[in-house]
Amino acid sequence: MKDESKAMNKESEAMNDEQTQNSSSFIVHRSTFIQPLSSIKYKSVTFEKEVRQILRLQKVNLAKNLDDRTISTQGFVTVEHNPEVLLEMNRKRGSIIAKDKNKLAGYALVMLWDFRNDVPEIASMFDLLDTIEFKNKPFNAYKSFAVGQVCVAESYRGQGVFDGMYAEMKKQFSGEFDFTFTEIATRNTRSMRAHQRVGFQSVYKYTAQNGEEWDVVVWEWK
Repeated sequence: MKDESKAMNKESEAMNDEQTQNSSSFIVHRSTFIQPLSSIKYKSVTFEKEVRQILRLQKVNLAKNLDDRTISTQGFVTVEHNPEVLLEMNRKRGSIIAKDKNKLAGYALVMLWDFRNDVPEIASMFDLLDTIEFKNKPFNAYKSFAVGQVCVAESYRGQGVFDGMYAEMKKQFSGEFDFTFTEIATRNTRSMRAHQRVGFQSVYKYTAQNGEEWDVVVWEWK
């Protein structure tokens, strides 16, 4: 990743107010991918400023910052990442982002198992995955990574950005990894439907200590 000297408050890029989407999918119901916008470019994170863009879009779409109607109709994200942890995650493996020139249209975080204890809200998922099997083999014996979070800016929703980011992720990582996985709050119905469309399948469902119900889903590539 290329380091930049400019501080966040001196960035000249204008960002639209952006909103949400996060994880999703269950009873596999494969639909056709939505055709992505031609103006959007899909790529890996390569600049620190792109990590800062992710953090800003994330903040707008945190469930704690949204009203109930927006949560039910537009989706939400749950985890607020530590900036240093997110930066290190992207130094190890660049997350997939959608750019419309200088604007961030969306992101899909790539989270290696190495970071399982660095994001407390997700650590319990990795602990759970240590105990289950997938297709008669320990889940953690496969070569895989987590989609740490997915978010599409409000003005770009319904235009193929979500599908485009996952298509780029598969293009970049399917040759090296057996699958990717994530967990989805079952009340996040918008995200659930979107992941179902892409091809994620439910492998395990559990209820967290705070009462939130989660579904662990997998997108197989091999």
